[in-house]
Amino acid sequence: MHHLVKRRPLWALALLSLALVGCSGVSVEDYAGSEPRLDIAEYFEGDTRAWGMVQDYSGEVQRRFTVDITGTVDGETLTLDERFQYADGETDRRVWTFERVDEHRWVGQASDVEGDVEATQYGHVFHMNYPLEVTVGGRQLTFTMDDWMYLQPDGRLINRTDMSKFGVTLGEITLSFDKIP
Repeated sequence: MHHLVKRRPLWALALLSLALVGCSGVSVEDYAGSEPRLDIAEYFEGDTRAWGMVQDYSGEVQRRFTVDITGTVDGETLTLDERFQYADGETDRRVWTFERVDEHRWVGQASDVEGDVEATQYGHVFHMNYPLEVTVGGRQLTFTMDDWMYLQPDGRLINRTDMSKFGVTLGEITLSFDKIP
């Protein structure tokens, strides 16, 4: 019996260590030095089109859409005018304004996002996390959006966003961006 008591704290420590490792995620800084280098002002200046879908917690596609984006750069300010067209005919618009803080950091604001959004870019990756109010079943719910963009070698940009509430992922958004010549 005595040896079980001694091992129990070791097992608890081992389980706690595994839980902590499982909770640690990838950091945008982990991509420093990766290529091709992504700078959102350079990428989004001009016209861009994106194709996307929203999936619920089970993976079922709930919505499909396209987004036409006009990006303008004025000094250290990037403005993105996003016009959404959903497969069901609904339209929406969001305007983002990003101010460059330094080589890796931006502060953004959007027409439908409360407060400032801190964003970072390293290597081929851009990341931001922000609250967004979304209408679901006629109710307004605020989700935490964990937004990751990955520049591909061919110039396309892939975006994956987890939508969570109370720390539980309830949906995912996937987009593919392409520059319009």
